[in-house]
Amino acid sequence: MPNTKTVRVPQTPGPIDKSKPTLIMVNSFTTSSELYRDQYANNKLTSAMNLVAIELLGHGQTRTGTENWTYWDTAIMNLQVMEDLGIEKAFVLGTSQGGWITVRMALLAPSKIQGIIPLGTSLDFESERTRELGCWSAIELLAPNIKAWTTNDNTTNFKPDEDYCNFLIDIGFGKNCAKEVRDHWVKTIQENYQGDEGRRRIRMAAINLRDRDGLHNRLWDVKCPVLWLHGTKDVVYSIANAQEEIKLFANSPDARLVTVQGGQHFLSFSHPNEVAENLIEFVGKYGK
Repeated sequence: MPNTKTVRVPQTPGPIDKSKPTLIMVNSFTTSSELYRDQYANNKLTSAMNLVAIELLGHGQTRTGTENWTYWDTAIMNLQVMEDLGIEKAFVLGTSQGGWITVRMALLAPSKIQGIIPLGTSLDFESERTRELGCWSAIELLAPNIKAWTTNDNTTNFKPDEDYCNFLIDIGFGKNCAKEVRDHWVKTIQENYQGDEGRRRIRMAAINLRDRDGLHNRLWDVKCPVLWLHGTKDVVYSIANAQEEIKLFANSPDARLVTVQGGQHFLSFSHPNEVAENLIEFVGKYGK
């Protein structure tokens, strides 16, 4: 079990209604549960299912007593949160890194996960195969940040610089996103990762992303339905990669890839209505 100290579920609209299915939402790299504000604001969606956003280890307000953790630890933590909230079964949606958390949860607790909805993700490690299919190179892009964030000095005044924040915003929300969106997320990222403790958390989050293990040989063991949503303007992970990887869910009763025209990497933000429509159909079908 991971050495967890404190876990906070920052967004859940009141008690869980056990008459409705539950959707757990897992955010992307160095964002927070606020990535899913549009989903909480969608009355049609909240009427159809409970929404619970869980921030990963090292993200938002989630804390742990150890400086090192992995994505497997976050998946275990999420299952512990489900138990604490009395959620016996749930669907799991995850954006980018959240996508491979959905798979890990389905592998660790198949009886508890009714279906997974990866958004704009890849289920490989940072491989040459994915780069040949048009995906980014996290090894190259994250190396300067990891180096800068690795120090024995006490960095009391640390916060991610605006270059990093704008890099994340450009690849996730799109270079042409509204100014208020950019300003909000620069402020949010810098507030989430302040001081020496914040530097250590963002460093480990980046190491996890760059050096993660691949899941290809484990996808055979996923036996729940899979709805993979992917935007055509995703600049991090390509549709070509998604088209190959969806086929690896050989034992899923229903594994589908749905592409969303014009969708950005953070698809739930750029195209919330399309995401909501697909969620309502998918959860409605398999949540009965």
